[in-house]
Amino acid sequence: MRRMLRIVNRVLLGVIGLALFVLGGSVLAVGLGASPPSWWIHDGRHDVLLSDADRARWRDEGWWWPVVIAVLALLVLLALWWLTAVLRRRRLAEVLVDTGDGEGALLRGRALEGVLADEAAQLDGVQRAQVHLTGRRSGPEARVQLLLEPHVDPGQALHSLTTEALAHARDSAGLAALPAEVRLRGVKHRAERVS
Repeated sequence: MRRMLRIVNRVLLGVIGLALFVLGGSVLAVGLGASPPSWWIHDGRHDVLLSDADRARWRDEGWWWPVVIAVLALLVLLALWWLTAVLRRRRLAEVLVDTGDGEGALLRGRALEGVLADEAAQLDGVQRAQVHLTGRRSGPEARVQLLLEPHVDPGQALHSLTTEALAHARDSAGLAALPAEVRLRGVKHRAERVS
């Protein structure tokens, strides 16, 4: 769903941006003296986009105002849907922990994120770690970002994260698996002088 939303966002913003760019560029070109085609919305440099007659043409028609209000309401609803889809928090609020007695316990997602981030930050060569849990509460997934110190082997840091921090979190929560997406970044530092 998130990938689909990302694609819809990019396509929608690209189409709107392209349409505004073409419209604005054409109005600017006509305003600077370029000759417009015969079907274009205005004829020349001193013409306005909407004349008084164009603005008042449909005002007396019975269908005009309901259509305008319906289209604007639809645009507002689509904009609100898009805004809530983009801003909706995708963090996992709680994780279902198997207690072994047939019952389950709920663990706050932020608590597991905090413990996992603290343990990952204590690994050798890791300067800072951020963790976000996503997915379902019975099958969480981790998104981990590690900021690595200079001269650290990324492969070793990834191995330490999977065998120590992620394994501890998986075992302590009683999960069968804890899939993780790990992003590694290196700390920016000055070039060293070689003598």
